[in-house]
Amino acid sequence: MVTDKLTRSIQGPILQSLSIPTISELLSKQHWSELKPHLRVTKPATFLDQLLNAGVDSELVLRFFKWSQKEYRLSYGLEPTSKVLHFLANSKRYSKVRSFLDSFVKNEKHTVSSVFHSLLLDGGRPGATALIIDMLVLAYVKNLELHCAYEAFTRAKDYGFKLSLTSCNPLLSALVKENKIGDVEYVYKEMIKRRIHTNLNTFNIFINGLCRAGKLNKAEDAIEDMKAWGISPNVVTYNTLVDGYCKRGSAGKMYKAEAFMKEMLANKICPNEVTFNTLIDGFCKDENVAAAKKAFEEMQKQGLKPNIVTYNSLINGLCNNGKLEEAIDLWDKMVGLGLKPNIVTYNALINGFCKKKMMKEATKVFDDVSKQELVPNVITFNTMIDAYCKEGMMEEGFSLCSSMLDEGILPNVSTYNCLIAGLCRKQDLQAAKELLNEMENKGLKGDVVTYNILIDGLCKNDKSRNAEKLLNEMFNLGLKPNHVTYNTLMDGYCMEGKLKAALNVRTRMEKERKQPNVVTYNVLIKGYCKINKLEAANGLLNEMLEKGLNPNRTTYDIVRLEMLEKGFSPDIEGHLYNISSMS
Repeated sequence: MVTDKLTRSIQGPILQSLSIPTISELLSKQHWSELKPHLRVTKPATFLDQLLNAGVDSELVLRFFKWSQKEYRLSYGLEPTSKVLHFLANSKRYSKVRSFLDSFVKNEKHTVSSVFHSLLLDGGRPGATALIIDMLVLAYVKNLELHCAYEAFTRAKDYGFKLSLTSCNPLLSALVKENKIGDVEYVYKEMIKRRIHTNLNTFNIFINGLCRAGKLNKAEDAIEDMKAWGISPNVVTYNTLVDGYCKRGSAGKMYKAEAFMKEMLANKICPNEVTFNTLIDGFCKDENVAAAKKAFEEMQKQGLKPNIVTYNSLINGLCNNGKLEEAIDLWDKMVGLGLKPNIVTYNALINGFCKKKMMKEATKVFDDVSKQELVPNVITFNTMIDAYCKEGMMEEGFSLCSSMLDEGILPNVSTYNCLIAGLCRKQDLQAAKELLNEMENKGLKGDVVTYNILIDGLCKNDKSRNAEKLLNEMFNLGLKPNHVTYNTLMDGYCMEGKLKAALNVRTRMEKERKQPNVVTYNVLIKGYCKINKLEAANGLLNEMLEKGLNPNRTTYDIVRLEMLEKGFSPDIEGHLYNISSMS
């Protein structure tokens, strides 16, 4: 009886000739051939509207929507789309809303403002509209339309729609991956303001974003926010902070990283393998192998088994610090425990032998890589090539570079930098420049390191003017010279006795917002001493001290050799209090 009334109330030709139960059955069984003749009279868009008004099951309406879109190559537009979305939301078909929005975002290109406008014009229940917008944000994130997701997040506030963690946490996570830290901070603050109930995952994502951006103090502040919300940090939270401090290096940062691990233990949160591996790797990169070994011992005391990552970090740390015998002993211990060395382990040991200039042993380990059915990578080759070039064995270096291609490994910029540096040491600057051209012909662009090597090579050959042309070339290529670039060029001019040119380079550096560092001053002070302008050198020494730059060993050596031993006592009012003891 109700069905008959609904049918009579809608003056559509299809609904006049077919009852709603019949139409529902056709849609349910996907008998499109029986439905198609009727659609010659009534447009699909009109029929869709009639289905929505007749109260046909929402899943069947969606089925017709998708079929007709494909069959008639239709683009329904925003109004019918909004109606279908509301219809699905009202009947609590939430999974269908999600998949529909995912397809909509993937295939339809509409502005966020027009989508919002359409959803609001449809006049659906506010609760249903809020749910759709929440899922819309998630759909944008899943389809990597981050700018749209961010805009939808912002507009939701303007229209008074509250979002959920289902959309906000993925949005935060995606923004972190894209390093959009400003947007990350905005979304997080808005979540707090809008009283979107944050959870542990929210804070962990946010803290990870801050740590990746180096905003470690803000990351610690976020820990306090967590506590205010009654959420306790977990092992992931602490691991993120430990990793953040380890990646920033320096003794002060490593102290902080270790302090967080101790805080974990105090809060009865057990550090895991990740915690210790991160800490050990951080200490090794900070050249504090003693602290790394201590953390290694503590790891085992906590009942945790070191894995290949742990051993690789320690072996690499020991090799970098010249403790090759200890590294080999650790390798043997690792193998004895049944852990198989991987290419990272081999690279570390090859590097250790190369640093000790033990090329025969390094070559033996290099040859063993393929015997162990491991595949050498670009780091393996670059380590060997760099060592050969430093030893003046250019033929071997070039030969190894050629053999990379046989292994299916393409030389990278670092490979060429090693070879270019080797040629510069041999004072074969023409060959070095030709190699740069060869590299560029192969689609590789020289980086700042490449140009620093070439500039250094030219300066050492009294060709500082030519070196400055390379500085200009860097700017033309969009490369930003660093302190090494400028200091090398200044040193070149100073060694040629061209102080005016060196000072012009300093002015140029300052225009690029790079302030002179202690190396800059050392270079210029020595340059003035070289041409016996000791008063001017003294003036620079005081300028350096006034700027709060601490003299290093080189500064003391310059003062002792270039000033004191020449009978000139610098007027520095006790700043360099240890100079006399160093003579």
